[in-house]
Amino acid sequence: MLIGKACRFGGRVTSCVVKPLACLFTTSSNMAKSKFEYVRNFETDDSCLRNCYIVVRLDGRNFHKFADQHKFTKPNDNRALGLMSQSARSVMAELEDIVIAYGQSDEFSFVFKRTTTLFKRRASKLMTHVASQFSSSYVFYWKEFFGEQPLLYPPSFDGRVVLYPSNRNLRDYLSWRQADCHINNLYNTVFWTLVQKGGLTTAQAEDRLKGTLAADKNEILFSEFDINYNNESALHRKGTTLIWEKRDETITKRMKLPNEEEKDVPVIRSRRRVEAYHCDIIGDQFWEEHPDILEDNNS
Repeated sequence: MLIGKACRFGGRVTSCVVKPLACLFTTSSNMAKSKFEYVRNFETDDSCLRNCYIVVRLDGRNFHKFADQHKFTKPNDNRALGLMSQSARSVMAELEDIVIAYGQSDEFSFVFKRTTTLFKRRASKLMTHVASQFSSSYVFYWKEFFGEQPLLYPPSFDGRVVLYPSNRNLRDYLSWRQADCHINNLYNTVFWTLVQKGGLTTAQAEDRLKGTLAADKNEILFSEFDINYNNESALHRKGTTLIWEKRDETITKRMKLPNEEEKDVPVIRSRRRVEAYHCDIIGDQFWEEHPDILEDNNS
């Protein structure tokens, strides 16, 4: 497009200068080539090593305080655990390269497949996207789990990225997190039982449990309170494992028949959905039943 500029001398137009309209504006491409572009050289290449599972683990920041101020049920609040799982589902729906996620208490780990190229495998992009999606989902779904109980202030989650090169390494990582779930939940179950049913103060309960092993804690629950720890909720003992699974569902579709008549016909279609499991993932059975989670070590 051309634009003209008229020059007047003595009341008469004596000349006209014509310029392309593009010359009057600075384009974004020109801006990108400005003298300031050198600052991009300060950015660090944080691309994750290829052929490794990328694990992003989130942990609630100051969640002891958050749980106290929001009056979470001790030792486990099913509303809070449900909200954590729903937030994790939201992350998986947004980032379908996550093949498995595992969560317990105020943490969740998300495993990206070894061959992912999402965000060019940049650790900072993956971690910040997971953290922001999870945190915003936690706030978004709060009322669905806590009803009219107000959210007093925004929660926050810190994240880290760890790479695991083999299936064995990844399984050992997830086993570590589930073992941590068992250790913490057994302690908390006994601790709060001593407080809520045994009448001890928190200081007395802590002193009572010093130096005790798992067998000792189980004995306290069974002999003093008639509680068999193995009968406690699997959600609390095992945590939550989320994976993708195909599920057949029947929908009704209106179709035109050969005689031109329209009729509602049931149609079965297969869809991928995130399914939750509260089971042992340390042994082999879970992995044998879901062989598609892990990739071939030679791929």
